[in-house]
Amino acid sequence: MAPGPKTGPALFLGLELATDQLRASIVDESLELVGVECVDFDTELPEYQTQGGIFTTPGDAYTTPVDMWVKALDFLLEKLTRNHDLTRIKSIGGCAQHALVWWKSTPIPSFPALDPRLPFHSQLPPNTFSLPNTPVAQDTSAHTHALALEALLGGPDLMAARVGTCANASLLAAQLLRVRESWTSDVWSRTGKIQLASQFLASMVVGEWVNMGESEACATGMWVHASAGAGTQGASGLGRWDEGVLEIVGGSREEGRRIRTWLGDVEVASGRKVAHISRYLCERYGFESDTIVTPFTSDYLSSYLSLCPSPGDAVLSFGPMDTLLTPAQHYLPTRLYSLFPHPAQDASEKRRYIAMLSSRNADVPRALVRDMYTKSWSAFDRLVAIVPPGGSIGLDDKLFSFWLLQGDSYPLSHVKGIYRFETGIKVNEFRDLRANPRCLLESQVLSFRFRWSKMIATGVLGSNNNRSRGNVAQTPGPTSPQGQNPRSNIASSLGLSFDPYDYSPLPARILVTGAAANFPSVANLAGDVFNAPVFMPSTQVDSAQVVPHRNAPATGFPGRASLGGAYFARWIWGKERSSAIGGSSTGRGLGGFEEEIRRLHGKRWVASSGTPLRTNVNTPVGGNGGSGANSGTSTPYGHRSGLGSTVFVEEEEEEVEEMERASGILASSVFAGGFADRDLGRDISRMRTLTGSTLDTVTSSGSIGPSTTFTTPDLNSGAGSPGGGVGAVVPQTTTLTPVTALPTSDAEAQIGLAKVAEADVDAFMTYAAIVPEYCRLEGMLCKSLV
Repeated sequence: MAPGPKTGPALFLGLELATDQLRASIVDESLELVGVECVDFDTELPEYQTQGGIFTTPGDAYTTPVDMWVKALDFLLEKLTRNHDLTRIKSIGGCAQHALVWWKSTPIPSFPALDPRLPFHSQLPPNTFSLPNTPVAQDTSAHTHALALEALLGGPDLMAARVGTCANASLLAAQLLRVRESWTSDVWSRTGKIQLASQFLASMVVGEWVNMGESEACATGMWVHASAGAGTQGASGLGRWDEGVLEIVGGSREEGRRIRTWLGDVEVASGRKVAHISRYLCERYGFESDTIVTPFTSDYLSSYLSLCPSPGDAVLSFGPMDTLLTPAQHYLPTRLYSLFPHPAQDASEKRRYIAMLSSRNADVPRALVRDMYTKSWSAFDRLVAIVPPGGSIGLDDKLFSFWLLQGDSYPLSHVKGIYRFETGIKVNEFRDLRANPRCLLESQVLSFRFRWSKMIATGVLGSNNNRSRGNVAQTPGPTSPQGQNPRSNIASSLGLSFDPYDYSPLPARILVTGAAANFPSVANLAGDVFNAPVFMPSTQVDSAQVVPHRNAPATGFPGRASLGGAYFARWIWGKERSSAIGGSSTGRGLGGFEEEIRRLHGKRWVASSGTPLRTNVNTPVGGNGGSGANSGTSTPYGHRSGLGSTVFVEEEEEEVEEMERASGILASSVFAGGFADRDLGRDISRMRTLTGSTLDTVTSSGSIGPSTTFTTPDLNSGAGSPGGGVGAVVPQTTTLTPVTALPTSDAEAQIGLAKVAEADVDAFMTYAAIVPEYCRLEGMLCKSLV
């Protein structure tokens, strides 16, 4: 990209250490996007031979080389130096994927001294780390260790009451326990410090050890959060590491104390700067010495911050792990959900929290179902769209499937396998194979619907009076012939603890992110299940027009987590500036995070006469860079890279149309083991650009690789074998159609959201009718009855 202007107002940098890339987003004081850079691990650092930024080994282990992160940071900083005036950057925020960095005891206790004449990589070689390849968020190799820890603490309820969470493979406690028990003893003995990836990235920027934030500490399984009587953030300083858990993890009291020194202290005050930028970065890359560095956090929490959700919202993210996050008013930990202190809180405001529901069985099953039944995301999307809710038109023969390929958290922590049900009976395969994509997605979204209702009952989200349903029509649920049927009676008659027909406790809006949400069928399904309008960041809507299905944003588009870091950096800088000039007359950064970010967006909206936020750096200056407000379609980009001119060709799409027209049950002889080549098979999947460039082959159903299962492959690639009888068929050109923006109100458009699906009460009632059966079948799985 062309270098940015070298003089001008303040800029704010957000960094994101993702699974497949290291990203940077730059915004100005009004939160307008002014710069995007990234380093792609697979293509720009090919010497590490990663796929999707990770290594895979037999079993459930997924790791990544820490040395690659160090070199990528050198590359990213060089790009930033070439293209931007770094003296204008006043504050830096950031985030990272959930992973650990194991430092050897050599550089401890102080952070290694660095020579500005040399890059990071030459001064922090691979032998700096006692565990060179560290497990990433997708790794489930510590699942059994997490369950063992949970059992030692008395089960999921007692564990959640003690350390705020129950067993899951991502727990730092489980990862530590696995390394001690399963790895060679020298890894443990040579370790002098451990850091989460976000701490590691922050320490590289600051040049000294940075403490873990409490939001991340609460996800370790070893932190006791003190919230009793804590009216403000400062009152929560009584939180502590649980010595009993540390002793279990370390194997002895002495080793538990050693782990305590590895972890360091926890920073409970998130609404202030961490430090100033390192002298190394100032001298080598030209940053100003007064540039402040804000607390870094987890990537999913940073993405949440970038969306500024209201109390009635739910953020539904589709990715390697699916997550649903929502604002919570109270700290009431249970086994039903994970709970984190809000990562951006002012010391003067009442403590706020974020509740999270998660599922590990996300992109992996979606990619597998695509490979088994369609071989292309376009055909996958069309099948989801044409198959009726529940996989069948009939009311009494709805289809259900559970694709539990990886160890998950409660209540499915002991369940693994693929389960399908027709008319309540377990079957090996559906009679109509077309139902598989839709039933998979329905299961994934209905799981969140079910768990949300159980979470609401705990009171963790606060009073339902504040959960305004906005523009969703309030129609009453079904009533008895006598006209009286209380909600409790309906729930009791269905064998549930909640009324599935009552949507008043459900989210007022669904804010979706992630590649799977790029297709209209998925966005519509989320809106139907929750009876809520669905909104997507305009940056993702526009990026989807370039690359319809990929977790990484298209070239020139920002990652949401890096934007969240930039927004956080802008908020902290405003607070620091207001404090420095001694008063509130400037009105900068004095409110809570969401309040201030909305104020800045609103101010920019008025000043620009309602111009949408710029969504990518390829839009000409002064042009309309957004897709959101009141257009109904995505706004043209203006000049952009060759990616935007890519045309995808799918062969034999008429076979899909034949299936759409087909009625009745498909012959099992035709579909033995999946669709045959001539029915949504190999020929359909081969997609070519008009340039005829040679493309990598996406993993087929016979061999599932990490690029398919964890990074949701780019539509520039296809699956299949050469040949396949192409000569007998006239190719049909079909443009892959990602989600587009519907007319969107100014309130959403000014903060960078675009409506992509409407609420549908009738569709909601259809799904409400099948919720009881879904819950019954899931309960049977949890109890090992099937």
